[in-house]
Amino acid sequence: MKLINKSILTVAITLSTASVYYAQQVQDTVKDTRSKDIEEVILQGVTDIAKDRKTPVAVSTIKAAQILERQGNQELVELLNTTPSVYATKGGGGFGDSQITMRGFESRNIAVMVNGMPVNDMEGGTVYFSNWTGLADVTSTLQVQRGLGSSKLAIASVGGTMNFLTKSADMKKGGVIRLGVGNNDYFKTSFAYNTGKSDKGWSSSFLMSRQAGSTYIENTDYESYAYYFALGWEPNKKHNFQFTLTSAPQWHNQRTYSSTIQNYINFNPDHDGTPYRQYNSDYGYYTDANGNKVALANRANYYAKPVMMLNWDWTMNEKSKLSTVLYMSNGRGGGTGDIGRVGGKGITSFYDAEGHFNYDAIFAANQAVNLNTASAGSTLIRRASVNSHNWYGILANFQHKINDNWNFSVGTDDRYYYGYHYQVASDLYGASGYKDSNNKNIGPKIVSKTYDYQKLSWNPFGGSTAPIEDQIGYSNDGEVIWYSGFGQIEYSKNNLSAFLQGSVSNQGYQRIDNFIQDGVTKQQGQTVNTKTGFKNLFGYNIKAGANYNIDSNNNVFANIGYYSKQPFFNSVYPSNFQVVNPTLTNEKIFSAEVGYGFRSSKLSANVNIYRTSWGDRWLRRTNQTFTLPDNTTTTGYAEISGITEIHQGVEVDAVYKPFNFLEVQGMFSWGDYHYKGNATGAAFDDNNNPLTLAGTSTSTTLYLDKVKVGGTSNNSIPQMTASLGATVKPVKDLSIFGTWRYVGKLYSSIDIATFSNEAAQQKGVMKLPDFNLFDLGASYKIRLRDNNQYFTIGANVYNLFDTTYISDASTNVFTKTADQFATAAQYEAYQSTLYKGIDPSNRVLFGFGRTWAATLSFNF
Repeated sequence: MKLINKSILTVAITLSTASVYYAQQVQDTVKDTRSKDIEEVILQGVTDIAKDRKTPVAVSTIKAAQILERQGNQELVELLNTTPSVYATKGGGGFGDSQITMRGFESRNIAVMVNGMPVNDMEGGTVYFSNWTGLADVTSTLQVQRGLGSSKLAIASVGGTMNFLTKSADMKKGGVIRLGVGNNDYFKTSFAYNTGKSDKGWSSSFLMSRQAGSTYIENTDYESYAYYFALGWEPNKKHNFQFTLTSAPQWHNQRTYSSTIQNYINFNPDHDGTPYRQYNSDYGYYTDANGNKVALANRANYYAKPVMMLNWDWTMNEKSKLSTVLYMSNGRGGGTGDIGRVGGKGITSFYDAEGHFNYDAIFAANQAVNLNTASAGSTLIRRASVNSHNWYGILANFQHKINDNWNFSVGTDDRYYYGYHYQVASDLYGASGYKDSNNKNIGPKIVSKTYDYQKLSWNPFGGSTAPIEDQIGYSNDGEVIWYSGFGQIEYSKNNLSAFLQGSVSNQGYQRIDNFIQDGVTKQQGQTVNTKTGFKNLFGYNIKAGANYNIDSNNNVFANIGYYSKQPFFNSVYPSNFQVVNPTLTNEKIFSAEVGYGFRSSKLSANVNIYRTSWGDRWLRRTNQTFTLPDNTTTTGYAEISGITEIHQGVEVDAVYKPFNFLEVQGMFSWGDYHYKGNATGAAFDDNNNPLTLAGTSTSTTLYLDKVKVGGTSNNSIPQMTASLGATVKPVKDLSIFGTWRYVGKLYSSIDIATFSNEAAQQKGVMKLPDFNLFDLGASYKIRLRDNNQYFTIGANVYNLFDTTYISDASTNVFTKTADQFATAAQYEAYQSTLYKGIDPSNRVLFGFGRTWAATLSFNF
């Protein structure tokens, strides 16, 4: 799961080097666009790699050298923050809890692939980057295609595609030892070695690493390991086999709840009226037997997701090639939180004066409960929500060169997925156990066994479930069968290259509820069974594009596409019930884009204009807090259907190299992301009971027409970004680099309660303050007599000027106007409480302050 890297380099630089790489290659690319290069137009093997001035998509490519040189202790996806229309944040701030949006679409609608293999969760499309932090150590190339992209697979790359191409076993012989240190006790070690290819065609490569420490946020300790092994065999020129095994088991404490601005200010230890950005409300303290105050996290994540792949490339003849990959992924782990109430109180009733949980009070209250006579859920404990899975797939692609100008490929992408979802006790918080009555097949039971989330699992074939008698809360499985076919035809002649591709797919969903009574339980007026049976959904897409090189410097391209996209699992079975959604329909996505590129020896620049419409969207917002008609609050989730979104914008990026020792990189993106028409929303508590909210009915119209698109969880989406960076190389082997980044038109998440009235529609989603950030770094290489041996010293400082800024928000509490107060004095008093013009009762996440990291590596 979490690999050891959180690094990152000032993205502008990585992107800039990528563009420089393009500029350096452009002469060969432009001089030789003859038909003999048809095999390079779109793809290699099962991996679709876009080619500069050939593939008609907006693309950015980052090489391993930039990732490793400027790595650090940042999140992997932050590497992309100077890419147009990309916004990556640290989310709640826990290790690997990053979030990313691309052209206003979140990660569940961005196709993330490893060596062309899709890794988005098959039930909900989500990508947990804590599972993939190790990729930074083993990635040879990271390519990002914005928009529909060039992938032939039947994947919903609504916002774009991220493809991590890992190092193969047949790399040059050699190794590297690395050591990294940074703020908040960040410490990382790694060792990697490649054997090179033997005379008989054998090669191998491996990496091991460990990372530990905490992040900028309070009580976010973590421990992460990573391993990578690749074995290659090329018996002859026709066949090449590559076996890969990689994983990154980890555990980390989290901050999942976005607190109010007022609480960040109130709980600042300095009491100076400024927000305490490190504040974390998801942990507290208890007193141990020796009288020591010990921190204890309520929210944490633990996971191991080993991935095994076997690639076989078969060159049948000069014109035909078959590429196949078999893969499996057995994920094990989950996340912790609280369950139950003690004395009628939830965990948020036990905050101390510093805004942390008073576990001594919780322990005392739990110890006073007699579970033999108490009702179910009468103790307050920490539970672990397990989200394990077994995933198997095959991806095959046949390519054939018809003649010098035409090429076609056909293939299949087939997968099987079984997910396990249930809860177990993780810490009893002083109670003798937890009584649960949710399993209707067993009845009320007292559970006392706990599962420690800090015990890492290294076994990719380990058990997927705990015994049913230990499960509490819920226990349901998700089964997904996916099979698809795709085809593509390509044309290349002189300065023109074009493609037409299409795919069809079937997704079969089955929900299995282990807690209901088969044929007895009723849900929504229907008698339901433990197994729903498979609900099959058909989808398809079609894409086309063309690139024309006007001359050796200028090129233009255009692409267009349409998706009929199957909805995610929880929209097929809404409200966590066994009943199929009666209004189930595919989501419709149409996208078009035009672009212009300029390449010369000193300047590389791109301009893109795009528009995407997304209709019949369905989404679920979890971890919501609702106000009921009696003004009490409860937690739960919201389901919103019938959403239509429009995403359109302009992107510009450029790299200018006036001298060999100086390179300047720049980027600007402007977007207009808004909802079209209204939608329908409904609220439910954590037990799936429909809620009537204050001022609304159970199901209500959401007035969203022309409202700006914000996030759909505790995140925000910007609609204007810019960056400017420079890399200076005053002497050989020394690089000094800096980046300025601007984020504007940043909008909060939508919520069902706010937009259930037309007045909110007029105000729109809350706009957050713009912000500017500066990063600075340097790298120096010390060469030994043997050119293959050298030391590299690197250092990075992020948020150099320690800027305080809001990175994400989850509410829309609008600033009150003067007519809402009885007197002018009351209004003036309220104005004095605002934070940069924002009502302080809004729940937000502040970005990290100044952080740093340094690395020392030895290559041999």
